[in-house]
Amino acid sequence: MAIIADEVFLDYAHGETAARSFVGNVGGALTFTMSGISKICGLPQMKASWLVTSGPDALRRAALERLEVVADTYLSMNAPVQHALPVLLRLRDGFQKQLLERVRTNLAELDRQLEGQRPESGEGCTRLDIEGGWYAVVVLPANSSSDELAMRLLNEYGVYVHPGHYYEFASARTLVVSLITLSDALASGVDILIAAASKSSVIKKRD
Repeated sequence: MAIIADEVFLDYAHGETAARSFVGNVGGALTFTMSGISKICGLPQMKASWLVTSGPDALRRAALERLEVVADTYLSMNAPVQHALPVLLRLRDGFQKQLLERVRTNLAELDRQLEGQRPESGEGCTRLDIEGGWYAVVVLPANSSSDELAMRLLNEYGVYVHPGHYYEFASARTLVVSLITLSDALASGVDILIAAASKSSVIKKRD
């Protein structure tokens, strides 16, 4: 069994220490570590990504032979992006610093607005722990539907969030919020979300 590690958000860890990459996994399981400039440089349109193979030498060599066939089967990355890649990677630090500042500001605002909610009563919103990246998962009150609330937020208030099942969360009570939104917009959107979630829960209980 191989490990497939998607590390596009590795540079956006929320802990006090930097997260370790699976690239250094030279023993144990065969490991495929993926990343790209879509997330680490904020350049999704440049279409540059990579896969590093590590693990036991015999398994790694066999995997690389098969990957070579796959790489030859499809069109390679375009030459201008390949030549620009060293410069683009050097520029990532400035982008990441700005993005992390916004993510942390927005996460603090989300937590401030969630403070005082009463999830234990089934009536308040809360959020799941975040290890990295720029999304927050908000858990809705009991009897809520993320699909219904997401559509209501969009149609009535112009607030755009994703139901959790878009990201394969099994619960029907999760909404995914982007933390890279402009901070003023996020603050007002979260305020509307919490108020609408509370109202939706009350209506369903009465029904």
